[in-house]
Amino acid sequence: MQESLSLFDIMPGKKLGERFLVQGTSRQGGLSAVFSVLDEREGVECELQLFPGGMFDEPGEADDFVESWTRWQDVNSSLVARVLDVVEIGSAKALVTEAPRGRSLRDLMDEGRKFNADEVVGLGLELCGGLSALHGRGLAHGDVKPKTIFIDETSGRLTPMIVDGGVTAGLWAAKRLGEHTALIGTPFYAPVEQFGGTAPDARSDVYNLATVLYELCTGVLPWKGKSFLDIFQAKIQKSVTPMALRAPDVDVPEALEAAIVAGLTGDRNLRYPDAIRFGAALTDLA
Repeated sequence: MQESLSLFDIMPGKKLGERFLVQGTSRQGGLSAVFSVLDEREGVECELQLFPGGMFDEPGEADDFVESWTRWQDVNSSLVARVLDVVEIGSAKALVTEAPRGRSLRDLMDEGRKFNADEVVGLGLELCGGLSALHGRGLAHGDVKPKTIFIDETSGRLTPMIVDGGVTAGLWAAKRLGEHTALIGTPFYAPVEQFGGTAPDARSDVYNLATVLYELCTGVLPWKGKSFLDIFQAKIQKSVTPMALRAPDVDVPEALEAAIVAGLTGDRNLRYPDAIRFGAALTDLA
């Protein structure tokens, strides 16, 4: 019988799977808690994200979820937290990844950190580079947002790293949600097609990133409203609210706004097809 593992039982000093020594809670992922651990077998510090067996309803879902991560182990980019291993711990599945450097973009923004146009372009180019490494392998992140972007400033420049890659897209595929009216992701950053059950792809990632860059430029999201319905109705509009109307006190270069807004169209067929094309538009501004 497999051990039933409760998140309440996991505390500093506890060893998981006779291999991972828990150092503390690292952060809250979109679907589960993320722990900072020492992999005693490999001798490296990393992150471990647990997915309890109870979140999988049908036979084979858990195995499909794990299988979805195998291709992620081949992604080699310093801008994307590497998938190091996928293991079973009791009845739970655990994703082991490289520990991100720096702090989350969400934390920086919540503390009032402002980003000028050059910094937005620079971060956009770096993040497009990380996503391009995924899109080139036919992968999609599925939930790019300030919480899944970490920023390292130790070198004197802003170096981002994308975390939680493949979790949203993998769960969507494993639970076959493409045939359901369901949303796994974050409503504020998800494109409108995901609200109706379409699986995330490269164009979804473009929309996520464009939303993040809009917020970095203005300090606010492109749409008003806080309820699920308000957000959905705003996203189905044909045009995006101009930055000058959302943030009158902020001066954003027209070319930068145009490059970002082109990734925010409700019809995904009219967006940049992938991060490579989005990056090319930003390169012209660098």
